[in-house]
Amino acid sequence: MRWIMIYEAKICFVVRLCWLQSVVALAMIGGSRVRLNTWQQTAVAVGSAVGALLDPRRADLIAALGETTGKPAFERVLERMRQSTEGRAVLLERPRVISANVGHAWDLPPNTFGAAYARFMGSRNFSPDDRPPVRFMETDELAYVAMRAREVHDFWHTLFDLPTNLIGESALKVIEFEQMYLPMCMLSVIGGTARFNPKQRNLFYQHYLPWAIRAGMQCTDLMCVYYERHFDEDLEELRRKLGIFPAPAAP
Repeated sequence: MRWIMIYEAKICFVVRLCWLQSVVALAMIGGSRVRLNTWQQTAVAVGSAVGALLDPRRADLIAALGETTGKPAFERVLERMRQSTEGRAVLLERPRVISANVGHAWDLPPNTFGAAYARFMGSRNFSPDDRPPVRFMETDELAYVAMRAREVHDFWHTLFDLPTNLIGESALKVIEFEQMYLPMCMLSVIGGTARFNPKQRNLFYQHYLPWAIRAGMQCTDLMCVYYERHFDEDLEELRRKLGIFPAPAAP
C-alpha cells in the first residue's frame, strides 16, 4: 500500500506542477502586458518559481517571478530615480539597451566602459536584444523600470568584473538585492547556492559573498545611472566615480 501512496503523491505533484506551468504559459502569451488579479498573480509567481528552480535557464520564468513579486521594490526604485538627476533623465528619455542603441560601443577605445561592455558581450556571444519583455507591471513607468533593471544587468557584470558562471551570477544577485530589495534576487541566490558543489559553496561563502555584501552597500544607487552617457569614459575612472570595486581574484 505504501508504494501506491507514494505513486499517487508523485502523480499529484506532477499534475499540480503542470497546472502551475500552464497558468504561467497562458499569462505570458503574446507580447503585450497582462493585468492579473491577486489570485492570478500568486499563481504565476508560484508557477514561475517552481519552473525556474527546475530549469534555471528559463529567463522568461525568472522574469515573471521578478515582476509578480517585485512591485513594491520597483516602486521604491522608481521614487529614487525621480529624486536623482540622472535617474530623472533615464525616466524622461527611456533609453533601451538594444543593439541599435549600443552598437557603437564596439568602436570605442579599449580603455572605455563601452568597449569593456562590448568585450564582455562579444566574448560570450550575448545579444542585448535577448531580454524577455515586461508583462506584469500595471503602469508604463513601472514597466520601464523593471525593463531597465533587466537590461542593465550586463553593465553591472562589466563594472564589477563578474563572470557569468553560477558563482558570478549568484554574487551579482546579492548586489542586486542590496540595490533593489527584489525578492527574486534572494530566491535566485538560494537556488543558485543549492546547486553548488562543496568546493563552489566554500568559495562563494568565504570569498564572494562578503565582497558582494560590501560592494552592494558601498557603491552608488546603480539604477540612477545613465550608463549610455558614460560609454566613452575610462572604465577605472567610472568605477571610482560610482564607488565600485571589482570582484577580487579567487584564491
